[in-house]
Amino acid sequence: MDNAMTALTVEMRSMRLEIAGFQSQIFGLDHRVAAVESQVALQTDRDQELLHLRSKLTDLEDRSRRNNVRFLGFPEGIEGTDNLSHLRDTLPKLADITFDPPLEFQRAHRPGLKRQNGKDHPRPIIACFL
Repeated sequence: MDNAMTALTVEMRSMRLEIAGFQSQIFGLDHRVAAVESQVALQTDRDQELLHLRSKLTDLEDRSRRNNVRFLGFPEGIEGTDNLSHLRDTLPKLADITFDPPLEFQRAHRPGLKRQNGKDHPRPIIACFL
């Protein structure tokens, strides 16, 4: 009977050590899960902020485009390298109006790549007045 009790005692100690190991692993896993949950919450906040900033960017881009005027029908290359000067000189002549003060543009450009084919419509000139 003594041998059986000793064997049971040894087995119980072994199980207690094993249970203590499991408890230690569970404790470590709890900390890791808490860290992951914290990171997920932080990422969720960042995602919300990113969506908000994208919305603001879209709004600002749309507001910026409201100030643009598209001029159609100007042949490709007629403006040379300076769209601003070309528009400043050409628009008063086309409208047969003298602007006082003269027209002021913030910027002017043609979007996209230059069209090589003479059959295609020329690209518009997009200008933003000051």
